[in-house]
Amino acid sequence: MKLCVIGTGYVGLVAGTCLASMGNDVICVDKDTEKLGKLEKGIIPIYEPGLENLIKENVKEKRLKFSNDLAASVRASKVCFIAVGTPQEEDGSADLSAVFAVAKSIAEAMDGYKVVVNKSTVPVGTCDKIAEILKENTSCEFDVVSNPEFLKQGSAVDDFLKPDRVVIGSDNERSTEIMQEIYSPFVRTGNPIIIMDVKSAEMTKYASNAFLAVKISYANEIANICECVGANAEMVRKGMCSDRRIGNQFLFPGLGYGGSCFPKDVRALVSLAKDNGYTCEMLGATDNINLRQRYIFINKILKRYNSEIKGKTFALWGLAFKPNTNDMREAPSISIINELLKHGAKIKAFDPKAMDTAKGIFGDKIEYVDSSYDALKGADALILATEWNEFRNPDFSVIKNELKMPIIFDGRNQYSPKLMKEYGIEYFCIGKK
Repeated sequence: MKLCVIGTGYVGLVAGTCLASMGNDVICVDKDTEKLGKLEKGIIPIYEPGLENLIKENVKEKRLKFSNDLAASVRASKVCFIAVGTPQEEDGSADLSAVFAVAKSIAEAMDGYKVVVNKSTVPVGTCDKIAEILKENTSCEFDVVSNPEFLKQGSAVDDFLKPDRVVIGSDNERSTEIMQEIYSPFVRTGNPIIIMDVKSAEMTKYASNAFLAVKISYANEIANICECVGANAEMVRKGMCSDRRIGNQFLFPGLGYGGSCFPKDVRALVSLAKDNGYTCEMLGATDNINLRQRYIFINKILKRYNSEIKGKTFALWGLAFKPNTNDMREAPSISIINELLKHGAKIKAFDPKAMDTAKGIFGDKIEYVDSSYDALKGADALILATEWNEFRNPDFSVIKNELKMPIIFDGRNQYSPKLMKEYGIEYFCIGKK
């Protein structure tokens, strides 16, 4: 099938590439010609395991193309996916200007029946507005479909190729059959394609992300209570997760969630509820707990030094908001670095993939090193902010010898307090004494 994906950000690039890998002819559209030129050469702006090779393979086979000509791409395609950003406004609501601008451009370019599929994360009712824009700007037939994405950064390619489920919000049989044809190769193992009305599909995306965010904030709230009363949050987590009704995912205490989805989507859902006359107390608390969590951790550092950290140097392992990505949007590391800098401390940072991203945020305010062990040299303590695999089992003898004082502040509860005691390392974590 001939498809175009408008927007080559995280969602659009992964979606377009994976759709091409199933034999579709896909055009990825973007206004940024420099970015498109790099993509054609296999230079990828984001780090996502497996994506670079998949792009190169599909470009070579001529199933995947890149273009800045939206009108020509729409005319050449039967299905047009909208995958542009919906950044957060000051009041927490989603900025839909890019979505609506693309919808208008699609309408003006249409030369026949098209299925217009929204993959951007949008409030309930957005597809109705897209339909209104299309109707105002074209006499051609069209259908508007909601097809939310459920990709996890760090495993997005696998998530798209082997989805738990595919959600399609469609109000007629014609567009439903087309969407089922597109996604049938991805669900051959039996995972469902769930057909529902458009508004329910839009809501499903927000509801899913918000629920996962609630679980993370709940885990952190319980961990903080455990620390107050002398319980072990890890033991409590294991006891909880053995209950099949609860499950074992997204219940790890730590620095809280970050990234481009959970913070934005929780706030957007709170804003959507407010606009419709409902006060969303649980999700408001979820967001507040998440923001507070990183400062609870920062206060552990400050308390250890009686807030006198001016001139001290901290080795920081991990900058990305999670492993297997270079994304630092809403990353806890940003809050940690800014707060420590505010108190006059120095930072020596290392991340396997997010160093260039960090340079764009902090410039020369912090020091960037070539390896995790280089960060330790001359540092007063180590802070673990992102749980990359290579940080899970380091040489603690090296850590102890390189640091001025053997102190670790573990924001991801990666290490055993018992083992740290054996090494003579002063250890601070979350939810454990």
